[in-house]
Amino acid sequence: MRFVRFFTMAHSYLIVGGSSDIALELGKNLLANGHKLTLLARDVQRTQHLVEQGATLIEGDALDKEAVQQAVDAAKESGDGALSGVAHLVGSLVLRPPHALSLDAFNEVLHTNLSSAFLTLSVASKTMLRSGGGRLVFTSSVAASQGLLNHEAMAAAKGGIEAMVRSAAATYGQRHIRVNAVAPGLTETRMAEPILRSEASREAAISMIPRKLINQPAEIASSMQWLLCDAPDNMTGQVLHLDGGMANARG
Repeated sequence: MRFVRFFTMAHSYLIVGGSSDIALELGKNLLANGHKLTLLARDVQRTQHLVEQGATLIEGDALDKEAVQQAVDAAKESGDGALSGVAHLVGSLVLRPPHALSLDAFNEVLHTNLSSAFLTLSVASKTMLRSGGGRLVFTSSVAASQGLLNHEAMAAAKGGIEAMVRSAAATYGQRHIRVNAVAPGLTETRMAEPILRSEASREAAISMIPRKLINQPAEIASSMQWLLCDAPDNMTGQVLHLDGGMANARG
């Protein structure tokens, strides 16, 4: 009997916002599959276990162009001159009605979410153009497509990301760069603690979800991993709604 062994080719990936709960899950998965991993993160302590497993850490802010460029260059070098994919997992959660939200606070939400996403797109795509292509995955939210209470700032920021993804998919469609996004509903992360802390607010949130379930970080991470590693090459400009049916179903 002849045995055939299949090998998975290792690729190089970068996670911008590498210390978030979802990023840690995604990084663990990528390393477990034998890929090279670079993290751009501010919270160094949270990423140490991934560094011990072989990840390269660049300490810095996703709104610092020099830090983003350094991270992209490090990921490219670890991939022998090619950057296979980038996941952008930088975000903030501010839930206030417009009359209680200052313009400065609104702009900060846009800057943290949308401007950092654009910077990642700008720097990473330039490198990918030189090395033959790659994949970019951004993080949106169910708030980008659904009118949710007190989500005006988040809706504007994440809606901007979705529009940017579609436009970038058109811009780079013939240059072998695929650009997609995931749009989770409420997910059990540190960022969502203010909503999930009380039983009343948790139940109110769950009641809006047809599946009556809150996302787990591993679910979002596995979906992003699929877009980075396994999705068809012809898939671009798409938004995966991981919201328990909120966008398209009624429970």
